[in-house]
Amino acid sequence: MNNVLLINASPQGAVSHANQLALELCACLQQRYAQLELVERDLAAYPLPVLSMDYVRALTTATPFDSPVFEVSEALIGELERSDILLIATPTHNFTFPAALKLWVDYVLRIHRTFSSGPKGKVGLLSDRPVYLLVGSGGFHQGASASQADFLTSYLRHVLNTLGLFNLHVTYLQGLVCGDDAVSTTLDAARARLALEPLFSHLNSA
Repeated sequence: MNNVLLINASPQGAVSHANQLALELCACLQQRYAQLELVERDLAAYPLPVLSMDYVRALTTATPFDSPVFEVSEALIGELERSDILLIATPTHNFTFPAALKLWVDYVLRIHRTFSSGPKGKVGLLSDRPVYLLVGSGGFHQGASASQADFLTSYLRHVLNTLGLFNLHVTYLQGLVCGDDAVSTTLDAARARLALEPLFSHLNSA
């Protein structure tokens, strides 16, 4: 393993609980793989440009991949292609993920480049790799205490599958506005579950 890509979609940036846990996972991986390179893409600190008319037109014409119109898309896809493991830290906003992450999706999910489309539907063109999704929420959308719908998980799973990424692991961090004790409880439970996986067996000592 040589490269890990961390996508942080939280407007809270570095203080996001999901992002902090993702960095703990990265530290755990770096204990095992000393030469591991961490590539961080903070979508709040460095917002992506909105899709332009020229970009949309290029998607439906025979535009070379090295055209300037695809510069941002190619940079993001390149980060994804070079990664051996992908970590996505995102909050839940209005039943799904923030617009910043949707924009990232719109740049990397690109016909003829990261997926093909034919009679049997869309087929991913990227090689599979582990993807760890850390989802933070103030309330509850999973389990017995769930009080809101969750469209985030199923949608992002479908996006990743369309890219060719099927090895998805989801960790939910819920009740994050319920006080410090609730935050500590959900983070400790998440660490305990993740530490059961071989990649993160040193998590609690990272």
